[in-house]
Amino acid sequence: MSHARQVSITSKLTRMNMLVCATALSLACLGFLSYDLATYRQVTLDNLSIQSQVTGSNSVSALVFDDPVSAQRTLSSLEFAPNILSACIYTPDGKPFATYRRSPNISIPAKLAISPGEKERHWYNHENIFLVHAISFQGKPAGFTYVQSNIQPLIDRVENYLAIAGVMLILSLSLALFLSRIARRSIAEPIQRLANVARRVSKDKEYSTRAEPGREEGELAELVGTFNEMLAQIETRDRSLEAAREKLEEHVEQRTAELSAANKELEAFSYSVSHDLRAPLRSIEGFSLALAEDYDDKLDGEAKSHLSRIRAATTRMGVLIDDLLNLARVTRAELHREPINLSSIASSIAEDLRKANPERQIEFCVQERLETVGDGRLLRVVLENLLGNAWKYTSKHAWARIQFAKKRLNDEEAYFVTDDGAGFDPAFAGRLFGAFQRLHGMDEFPGTGVGLATVQRIIHRHGGRVWAEGAVEKGATFYFTL
Repeated sequence: MSHARQVSITSKLTRMNMLVCATALSLACLGFLSYDLATYRQVTLDNLSIQSQVTGSNSVSALVFDDPVSAQRTLSSLEFAPNILSACIYTPDGKPFATYRRSPNISIPAKLAISPGEKERHWYNHENIFLVHAISFQGKPAGFTYVQSNIQPLIDRVENYLAIAGVMLILSLSLALFLSRIARRSIAEPIQRLANVARRVSKDKEYSTRAEPGREEGELAELVGTFNEMLAQIETRDRSLEAAREKLEEHVEQRTAELSAANKELEAFSYSVSHDLRAPLRSIEGFSLALAEDYDDKLDGEAKSHLSRIRAATTRMGVLIDDLLNLARVTRAELHREPINLSSIASSIAEDLRKANPERQIEFCVQERLETVGDGRLLRVVLENLLGNAWKYTSKHAWARIQFAKKRLNDEEAYFVTDDGAGFDPAFAGRLFGAFQRLHGMDEFPGTGVGLATVQRIIHRHGGRVWAEGAVEKGATFYFTL
């Protein structure tokens, strides 16, 4: 859990109030200080200008009659202005005429000039303010005064303001803290009660719990009421879900019992097919063989043909029974998932097909290291059917190619078996995976039409899907995913 989530709403409200108060007070103090300092500096500059003008007016006669002693007495009166550090009266050519220093170590410019037509100018450094004012007599320049004043009063004023602002900030934050404690009872405590109820409901899943309304008003009262209403709706839905779950469990138990009975009936049917149907088939095949051997010289050609067709039909019926039993077994058989190598299984099946028909010219291409997790016995049945079909439907070609590999299709990995054999009409692709569905006659290619239905059921049990693409005499490709 992050630190922000661990902080209580009371602490957040207190911090917010104190931050708002501190920010507002700081901005107010900064605004007042800026305004006061600007005003004080302008007043100081105006006072200094007035002092310079008075000093200059009183020194006109001394400049005109070249009486530096009289000018010196005029400057001496600046001793009663504690902010004036030094002053000087200059002749029109910029030479000092009379000087005043509050301290001997204060320097005065040895030569100073002012631009023609300029009456006054000033400048600052970090400690002092300097002002030069032109002196005229009968419209002509008679000299100018130079005054240096310190800004220590301005600095003292700033320090006093900062001290007052600091004291006010501390007092305001203390007041904000006190008011936050009072506000906690009307804002934070109701929310805290809601949080405690929500934690209990989340932990115990007891949706009948309700938040007790207090003396809250406005939005807080509405929040408590809405929260209790939400709990009531959740409680109603929870009861409905519990009733539905119990009903579903009963339905599942009933369906499980029905499926168990159906499986037992299917097993009994499979046993009956395996034993009861095979017995008459063996009798038919046995008596047909006896007739063919014992009465061969007494049967004409048509009778022998009928016997041959009877024996072929019993053989096909036996194969069909085996396919049906296999289809039933793969539907009921328990899956045993384990790591398997599909490449190894496919290569083994291809080798068996070659040994059974060594005269066929077929190129098998099996991609290496195709590994997955599944039931190895059932997935071998899948590959036996798909590779066996590819082998069968390329039998009318002198040379053929069969490939087993994997590729990515639409963001999923798909395995595929492809051949260049007889193929099929794409319009009938949907019939391929139905039991006893065949797109070729028995005179073209043998089979019962159960193999691809078996493939589909095995793939579905592995959570995958199977589909096919093809064209007449352009081969077929069967895809499946796991």
